[in-house]
Amino acid sequence: MKIQRKFWINDMEALTYIMFILIIIGTINICSASLITAYTDFENPYYFLTRHIISIVVGFIAFFLSSRFNYKRLSSARWEIFLIVITLVLLGLVLLVGITVNGSRRWLPLGFMQFQPSELAKIVTIVISSSYLGKCLDKKLPITVDPRKNIIFLICIAVAGLVELQPDMGTAMIILGIPTMLYFIAGLDKKWIGIICGLGAIVLAFLATFQPYRLDRIRSWFDPWSRSQDDGYQIVQSILAIGSGEFSGMGLGHGFSKYSYLPESHTDFAFAVFCQEMGFIGALVIFLLLIAMAFYFIKIALRTQDNFGKMLVCGIMLLIVGQAAGNIAMVIGMLPVIGFPLPFISYGGTSLILNMTCMGLVISVDRHNRKSASAQPVSSRTGRYSKNR
Repeated sequence: MKIQRKFWINDMEALTYIMFILIIIGTINICSASLITAYTDFENPYYFLTRHIISIVVGFIAFFLSSRFNYKRLSSARWEIFLIVITLVLLGLVLLVGITVNGSRRWLPLGFMQFQPSELAKIVTIVISSSYLGKCLDKKLPITVDPRKNIIFLICIAVAGLVELQPDMGTAMIILGIPTMLYFIAGLDKKWIGIICGLGAIVLAFLATFQPYRLDRIRSWFDPWSRSQDDGYQIVQSILAIGSGEFSGMGLGHGFSKYSYLPESHTDFAFAVFCQEMGFIGALVIFLLLIAMAFYFIKIALRTQDNFGKMLVCGIMLLIVGQAAGNIAMVIGMLPVIGFPLPFISYGGTSLILNMTCMGLVISVDRHNRKSASAQPVSSRTGRYSKNR
């Protein structure tokens, strides 16, 4: 008998391995990309690496706890109210007493690290939207964003508005965009799809031109080379870094963009440094890992019988894989600079911890649904159960 070998036992294990591989790659890349900045700013070349490792440890604890947590409890009214209140309070606090960096007030000081409430807001809006949509699908109710019937969508708008006040348009787009896509997936009426798309385009155009620096970013996106010493400097340096990596890269630690040429080389533009040092081969590995992650997300979502769990997995997939696609598109010049991090690769403690928490929730969804399927009586699975047995 031929034995079929597998890299992993099931989809839960596959997602866990892929996440671990991405975290290892990200840690190595952050170590390389942040050395110069850390030494220049803090006289400690391992300043960012040390904090990143602390975040990984906290993230592993969060991943373990969330994977063992019964995700269905999140759809209860008590949990929803708690998550909404804590999110709104933290977003209000960051506007009042938050740390300002580069003109944006986005972080709360927590001693050993800085906490970014907008990262929590991403997850909370996904959870409450998935809960609402799951209940509608369970009861076969029409999916609507009518404010007279759906307060959840209004809360998502309010949360996105508070994040925009920081200002952080990129994160605000994610906070409102992913729930909107979940509504589309759940079967939102075509009339509301048209209304949302129309209003969204108007609001997006207004916000993009409301702040002068955003308009400058859009102009430099169309022709970064003509503004290579001004607004287009960052994207030009990113493209040059990626191109200089060629097929096999310059070698780990040998990239020169991190020597103050490329701003945010260990955060938003970490992928550019990775491509310079590891080349096309390294970039291909990242692509394949993200594609594999999306594949297993979809498998779990399709197999999940609980509608809340199904929508939650879809939302987390859009959050992690969608952000990754947005970051890569930004780094290679296909999108303007909007501040999307690359999950598990870019430096950012709050983002890493909460992304690992999300991965744990997906594991929880799959684990509980497997248990539910295996606990079904024989009659429901075979139809041959005997009443007299």
